[in-house]
Amino acid sequence: MKTPAFVGRLALAILIFQALSAHAADRPKSFSITDQQIKALGIQLVRLDQQSEALAVQYPAQITVPPDREQIISSPLAGMVSQILVRHNETVKQGAPLLRVVSPDFSQLQMQLMTANAKYSLAAQNAQREKALFDEGIIAQRRVQESQAALQESEAALFQVKAALRMAGFMDRLGTAGTVEDGFILRAAKGGIVTDIEVKLGQRVDASTPLMRLTQADVLTADIHVSASDAATWRAGTPVKVKGINVKGKLLSVGTSVAAGSQSVTLRASLEGGQGALLPGQFVTMELMPEKTPGSWDVPLSAIAYDGDYAVVFVRTAKGFDARPVKVQASAAQRLRILGALQPNEKIATSGIVALKGAWLDDKGGK
Repeated sequence: MKTPAFVGRLALAILIFQALSAHAADRPKSFSITDQQIKALGIQLVRLDQQSEALAVQYPAQITVPPDREQIISSPLAGMVSQILVRHNETVKQGAPLLRVVSPDFSQLQMQLMTANAKYSLAAQNAQREKALFDEGIIAQRRVQESQAALQESEAALFQVKAALRMAGFMDRLGTAGTVEDGFILRAAKGGIVTDIEVKLGQRVDASTPLMRLTQADVLTADIHVSASDAATWRAGTPVKVKGINVKGKLLSVGTSVAAGSQSVTLRASLEGGQGALLPGQFVTMELMPEKTPGSWDVPLSAIAYDGDYAVVFVRTAKGFDARPVKVQASAAQRLRILGALQPNEKIATSGIVALKGAWLDDKGGK
């Protein structure tokens, strides 16, 4: 079943062709050329359904990675970088050690944890002893209530210190009880490539200072830069291809703002199979394939003849050629996308166009 959108596009194609035909009413449609003349003039013919090379519009682009494929390694506490354990562009696995930071704040948190643990243990013992004495009728209930309050206070203090260590990512990585570490090692939350090391050995850093960047290159995207006037031509889902590399994909989104400096709009595309062939940050040429509409065809640039603003293609007939009016929808390099009343299996001329145009314009008695 044809959808309303399909019917609407087909109706639009018919209206455009009718308008082109009306504009060409003063020109003959058909003119005669023999097989001998076709051979002598070097006219080459191509069947429309054999046009294997599709139209591709080219734009500059830069290879990027999605935001969820990048890790920023930062220090949870202030300190000094004492060791850098990886190299630039090194591939690391999940949990791999990246660098070591010496931090007095870390030592202080550990001391606070030890103190809070000791106070809680003492408060728990005292509360248990006071309850036993109360049960034997030796002490007043007020003593039990005071010991329970002290236990709850020490428990809250212990919870606070543990929460601070847990938020910093250390609660499950502390050393043996009773020992205090002077620093900590930062590890990779996920595997990836070390794409940037922003610190040097011995550098002092504050909490949350970015130290290193890891990138997962298993998924790549491309930021494609098109002129503001071309942006409305494209929509999400349009097929794309990296020129010169067998990497394909599709558009994910079309930008809604224009860059002030370049007056361009950014289109973002997802890519498939680019690992190893492409690197984040690499500049490439991206080929975008415009969506085909009913009645549209991709043909060589050489197949089009112009009479002013009026464009035609020459379709082979039994006696010669028909000059069929067409509208150029898009162009890229040596290819055009045209709209016109053409049929599959019809043959069009792709060379000798100047001679055919001359014959067409000279044939005032066209049929």
